Amino acid sequence: MDEEEENINPDALSEEQRPEGSHFYENEEEDPNDTITKVTGMYKDWFLDYASYVILERAVPAIEDGFKPVQRRIMHSLKELDDGRYNKVANVVGHTMQYHPHGDASIGDAMVQIGQKELLIDTQGNWGNILTGDGAAASRYIEARLSKFALEVLYSPKITEWIASYDGRRNEPNNLPVKFPLLLAQGAEGIAVGLSTKVLPHNFNELIDASIKILKNKPFQLFPDFQTAGIADVSNYNDGMRGGRVRVRAKIGQLDKNTLVITQIPFSTNTSTLIDSILKANEKGKIKIKKIEDNTAAEVEILIHLFPGVSPDKTIDALYAFTACETSVAPLGCVIEDHKPRFIGVSDMLRISTKRTVQLLKQELEIQLDELEENWHFASLERIFIENRIYRLIEEEETWEGVINAIDEGLKPHITHLRRAVTHEDINRLTEIRIKRISRFDIDKAQEKIEALEGEIEQVKHHLEHLTDFAIAFFTKLKEKYGKGRERQTELRIFDDIEATKVVLRNTKLYVNREEGFIGTGLKKDEYVTDCSDIDDVIVFLRNGTMMITKVDDKKFIGKDIIHVDIFDKNDKRTIYNMVYRDGKSGPSFIKRFNVSGVTRDKAYDLTNGNTGSQVLYFSHNPNGEAEVITILLRQVGSIKKLKFDIDFAKMAIKGRSSKGNLVTKYPIKKIELKEKGISTLLPRKIWFDDTVQRLNVDGRGELLGEFRPSDKILVISQTGKLKVIIPELTTHFDPDMVVLEKWIPKKPISAIYYDGEKERYYVKRFIVENEGKEETFISEHPNSQLEIVSTDYRPVAELVFAKVKGVQKENLVVDVEAFIAVKGFKALGNQLTADKLKQVNMLEPLPYELPEEAVAEVTEVPEPTDIPDEDVQIDDEGQITLF
Repeated sequence: MDEEEENINPDALSEEQRPEGSHFYENEEEDPNDTITKVTGMYKDWFLDYASYVILERAVPAIEDGFKPVQRRIMHSLKELDDGRYNKVANVVGHTMQYHPHGDASIGDAMVQIGQKELLIDTQGNWGNILTGDGAAASRYIEARLSKFALEVLYSPKITEWIASYDGRRNEPNNLPVKFPLLLAQGAEGIAVGLSTKVLPHNFNELIDASIKILKNKPFQLFPDFQTAGIADVSNYNDGMRGGRVRVRAKIGQLDKNTLVITQIPFSTNTSTLIDSILKANEKGKIKIKKIEDNTAAEVEILIHLFPGVSPDKTIDALYAFTACETSVAPLGCVIEDHKPRFIGVSDMLRISTKRTVQLLKQELEIQLDELEENWHFASLERIFIENRIYRLIEEEETWEGVINAIDEGLKPHITHLRRAVTHEDINRLTEIRIKRISRFDIDKAQEKIEALEGEIEQVKHHLEHLTDFAIAFFTKLKEKYGKGRERQTELRIFDDIEATKVVLRNTKLYVNREEGFIGTGLKKDEYVTDCSDIDDVIVFLRNGTMMITKVDDKKFIGKDIIHVDIFDKNDKRTIYNMVYRDGKSGPSFIKRFNVSGVTRDKAYDLTNGNTGSQVLYFSHNPNGEAEVITILLRQVGSIKKLKFDIDFAKMAIKGRSSKGNLVTKYPIKKIELKEKGISTLLPRKIWFDDTVQRLNVDGRGELLGEFRPSDKILVISQTGKLKVIIPELTTHFDPDMVVLEKWIPKKPISAIYYDGEKERYYVKRFIVENEGKEETFISEHPNSQLEIVSTDYRPVAELVFAKVKGVQKENLVVDVEAFIAVKGFKALGNQLTADKLKQVNMLEPLPYELPEEAVAEVTEVPEPTDIPDEDVQIDDEGQITLF
């Protein structure tokens, strides 16, 4: 073929020009008989196959046994290798690879996770530390074997469904016959394609108790429990389903006034990540700490050293607000059921598990019954065969068939009481009985064996008839055998919301340029106002009577002639602003007291009547509602006679910010002077203690502690014999072991009965708090010393209940504590109460006591801010204010 023929374009040829029978293909290898498959369809099918594989075979646990496939294969391999001794984890991993079509790394990691949960695997060696995040040693250095619990609840080969392994060489369990809610006990987490699962772990004993309640048709509740302990708020748990959320906090205590100690950490964190988050918050200025020490070993101990003057309570709240000391966990219950993913709550998971456990127990009992009946059947046949000498009938038989028939005929007169027909297999077994056994056959022992089997059969039948009771007994036995040491570790508590603005460290400074009208943290050459943080709000008042709330910024223009700037707290109802302003350029002057709350950020609010030329003549900011006395000096206008008079803000009603106020005078004011600083005109603040969140509040939640003035304090006494008097700040944290929390009355004595560990005697003491600014211990510091009871009644009465000694019970003794001992010093040992061993000490009804008149006298004060109409204000002939 020449060059011209080689370059023929087939599309350019007409049908006539093309050679007969010739065909042109764009690809020489293309075959017209092949079907065309679109690549998009192939990818769709492959993706679905891959997604299904990941969901079913890797990431999501099965509802039946709570295992992912790799976990199930590990437990199966451990059972096959089990001989009571430890096996190298590397050997277990290698054995598991016979069933698992993936690498040894995934098997080893999964096995370490199971071992760290300390339930199914008895470990030996360095398996890592869930508290610190340290990894396990190499698999060749660590060993494992099945725990006794796993051997009891995981395996039952006779009722296990078997399937072929991935290569068809071996059989593996489709699901293990787990007779326990293992999925809920261990938890599970996995990310598949298009879905994920996160089942939180729950308490071993609580799961058993809940399973028993299900069997008894009683209501139950399940809440998570974590190995890392900590404190959890499960109010939004939502039964572990999508949309739920669990807040988890570290347990933080106060070692001393400059040291905090973290003893428990939140779930899903470790000490390394926790410390990193604290250091980052410190670098960003959210908190202020001196240094951190990590002393964690078997238990968590992280010491946080604070700078002098830094509030421990605010630092604790800041740690929760800005670090990993508080985390939020979103549960998502997803399991594999009937080869499909199903979203389900933990309550339904437990119901399914409990129902499955009952069915597994039933299957085991049925198999056991069949085996017992078979044993009874053959034992009865054996007795008939030997006792009636049927074996002699085969002596003259020459064929095997004749032997079988002879035995069959010989048995017929004696088998009417048997529970099933005699088969050829039964007769074959009889022929296998040895002569030695026949010669030593004991009829009495044979009968005892038969009767024992009958007793076991009746017992198994009873269990089958009362299957629920049998299942309850099974769960109860599990709790008795394995429940010790598995008590709840995570404390459940409702958390109080922490306002970041109240606990954030104010690590920068706020400045103001009053004339130009700028505020900000970058105006370092201008007037310093206060310390602030980058998330604070600022309240600004201008001379023209406008007010604005805005965020802290580097530099922001508000308006010229700024008269007041401060950090704004929207929940502060006790800060009162006192103001006198002129309405318009030459209008009358008004006086008002108001509180600011419920405003829109960056919106200007006019505190005057809104007339052009209005001006603030006097302004004061009072954090606790103080009311001063001011002197008004008027300009000489016309025939005005009284140019000077005083006004007491205490006589002014506290109204809203938009109120007009009360008329001061219609004449021009020359000057306003402060004559006398005032005291708070607000009623004492009522404070409650909410034991569900262990916090103080002013919202009426919990127990009312009393009405508090600025100088009032709270008395706190703990079970360890420590006492302190504190300012009632709402950010204060309280230890759960406190026994007294009440308003402190300085002259009220405290009575305590305690055991002195050094002297081995019981003492009683009465004392007054001497050092209110320091936490002190009022019992002896011997490690065996302990506080029995404490009272803040004026005239307490105690009842001593003595322990029985050598069968002798001493009568209870009632002690009038006031008559027994006088009030002494704080450090006094007290008077010996008894040397006998006490069973307990009870406080009885105290004796009557009348408070001195000065202690119960009431002080009449102006109530909290309210809007009072202006009708009660009258104006005299001079055009000046007259109150009431």
